[in-house]
Amino acid sequence: MLIELLTSPLFIAFLFFVIAFIYSSVGLGGGSSYTAIMALLGFSTTVIPTVSLVLNVLVTTVGSYNFIRYKHARFKLIIPFLISSMPMAYFGGTLILPKLLFFWLLLISLIFVAIRIYLWHDTGLNVTFTNKQKFILSLLAGAILGFVAGVVGIGGGIYLVPLIIILGLGSQKEAAACGAIFVWLNSVAGLTARIQYNTINLNDYVPLIIAVIVGGSLGSFIGASRFSAKAVEKTLGAIVIVAIIFLSKRLLVV
Repeated sequence: MLIELLTSPLFIAFLFFVIAFIYSSVGLGGGSSYTAIMALLGFSTTVIPTVSLVLNVLVTTVGSYNFIRYKHARFKLIIPFLISSMPMAYFGGTLILPKLLFFWLLLISLIFVAIRIYLWHDTGLNVTFTNKQKFILSLLAGAILGFVAGVVGIGGGIYLVPLIIILGLGSQKEAAACGAIFVWLNSVAGLTARIQYNTINLNDYVPLIIAVIVGGSLGSFIGASRFSAKAVEKTLGAIVIVAIIFLSKRLLVV
């Protein structure tokens, strides 16, 4: 009975609503959690990245608008990341990986997400970077995160937002704004390639789409002003941990 409830379309839609609400409030799309849940539920490796990218686009479209409207976006800050990330996101979206390779890449990505959530506690570095070094770091980080966005469907904002703060590139709100715009553009790039090379029927996922639109609209409007984003992120990180365990068991059996 419990398993039937947890796997019912209504419950999954509610869960995606909560994820979109919380993640959008801090400039994220929620791709890591969407991907983790779909992997747990046994979604096809063709479906997972495409649906996750669609949901990322929807959530961060609203988030980008709200953060830009309240003048938190600094395009000078985000452009170096986008220069390298968007082509790599498109390239990643063209790839149709074998199921086993996809799950290995997904597992590695989720492990890094878990490390970021639970073990990355530093809020800044004592190292001072020159403008040229910051530009190079932005290009490198953008390329890696863009590729992961296209292949797996994890937008990369969960890494980018703290990275901006750690490197001292912007404030919390500026980092959140950049995260929303970064995830949106890279998800669009990755999704464009997926639509061209590996389309799926999205009609089956309309409840999830509606859920994240509503959750993302509410969350980005509130802007994380009324709750601890870190505490909630760690709670949602439990989904990622469970997905890591199940994916590991599946890969070990293979």
